[in-house]
Amino acid sequence: MSAYAELMDFQRETEALVQVMGRLGWDQETMMPRGAATQRSEEMAALEGVLHARRTDPRIGEWLEAAEAPDAAGEAAMRLIRRDFARHTRVPARLASELARVTSISQGVWAEARERDEVGHFLPMLAQVVALRREEAAALADGGDPYDALLDDYEPGASGAEIAAMFARMRPRLVALREAVLGSGRERAPLKGLYPSEAQMRLARRLAELFGYDFARGRLDLAVHPFSSGSGSDVRITTRVAEHDPFNCLYSTIHETGHAAYEQGIDPAWRLTPLGQGGSMGVHESQSRIFENQIGRSRAFCGYLHSLMAAEFGDMGLEGAEQFYATVNRVAPGYIRTEADEVQYNLHIMMRFDLERELVAGRLEAAQLEDAWNARFEADFGVAVDRPAHGILQDVHWSIGLFGYFPTYALGNVYAGCLHAALRRDLPDLDAQLAAGDLAPATGWLREKVQRHGGLYRPREVIARACGGEPDEAPLLDYLEAKFGALYGL
Repeated sequence: MSAYAELMDFQRETEALVQVMGRLGWDQETMMPRGAATQRSEEMAALEGVLHARRTDPRIGEWLEAAEAPDAAGEAAMRLIRRDFARHTRVPARLASELARVTSISQGVWAEARERDEVGHFLPMLAQVVALRREEAAALADGGDPYDALLDDYEPGASGAEIAAMFARMRPRLVALREAVLGSGRERAPLKGLYPSEAQMRLARRLAELFGYDFARGRLDLAVHPFSSGSGSDVRITTRVAEHDPFNCLYSTIHETGHAAYEQGIDPAWRLTPLGQGGSMGVHESQSRIFENQIGRSRAFCGYLHSLMAAEFGDMGLEGAEQFYATVNRVAPGYIRTEADEVQYNLHIMMRFDLERELVAGRLEAAQLEDAWNARFEADFGVAVDRPAHGILQDVHWSIGLFGYFPTYALGNVYAGCLHAALRRDLPDLDAQLAAGDLAPATGWLREKVQRHGGLYRPREVIARACGGEPDEAPLLDYLEAKFGALYGL
């Protein structure tokens, strides 16, 4: 066998083990009995030890030195293997296993603390996670910026300074739009009444299929914090249900379907290879956010969704599809990032980005985080946090060590803004198609332009190739100002 063939065979087994570990994580957040947490942490640590040994196997370096890629896809696969090999060899095996063990425990502790609304139950565990991730960041940075080293896990090539500059450009227009909307005098009431869980889940499944999710290669379950897991022929999604708020369930499902459609849409020839997964979390979020917002919350699709919900739930107390559209896109103060409207969502991300940079740098400790969060939230949103579950405990990310992940949500919104502009340019009949519940042209365009490529291209290159130009924040901000200006008479 050639060096390239040996390298790819070895990598295929590694990718298969990564999928097994992902399945353990999915089980932990959906079906695992609570009493199994300690044992699961040991299982995760053991598997991470095996994966770390494979990822740092000296033969990888030898194969990379000797291998000749047969084509552009092979060159891209070798680029990704080379990058991962360099990163993993900087992290001691002990640290990799300990991170897997501690974050597995921490996730369960966070879930209990959130359920009990007791932040003190979680902060000591978070302190352990922060300490381990700081150690890992220092090893990966090799003298560079530790936060950038963690960010590179999720958005290769991005830097904290670049994202901070982008946020500085976005913030004034977002704040001005929010103040204009909230000062417009047009208040939109939320939905009222109860919407049975079974009916919500029935409609959630229908929406997932409508947006192109293949249930023959996936499933929909409930979780505390909705997420998508897996790739290739096993891609699973989760949602959550609140009987007084069906939008929580339905739009979480559409969002996670965007992630899943990306993974299911990758060229099948690349399964269990470095190219067989999304190019970055920013590109991933571009798919989930354009599914959820530019398509799912558009006036055209809201008309169709209104008919589906009326058939499932009966009278919702709204005067037709136009009022339904206004309710779906209601802008109002709120605590929860995942429930935030499009106007304010990125402001939630900016706050988390600043806080986690301070944490990684050692300028903020876990014990100080609740006070820092509450003060910053009130300053940014004008509302005092009423309880931890609406504040520091609302997101799962820090409990499992995902420092550097949050900015990819906003970056995904920026990418989605660019993709939306290109989508409308290429599909002039888009609104008529969405109004008829025909999502195939839009989802097919995204599959062709973005999803099928998997990890073949670098993140910004994926978006640039799809849109015909380098991505920037202007299309997103223009879209938001036009949409909400019309909704609120600005």
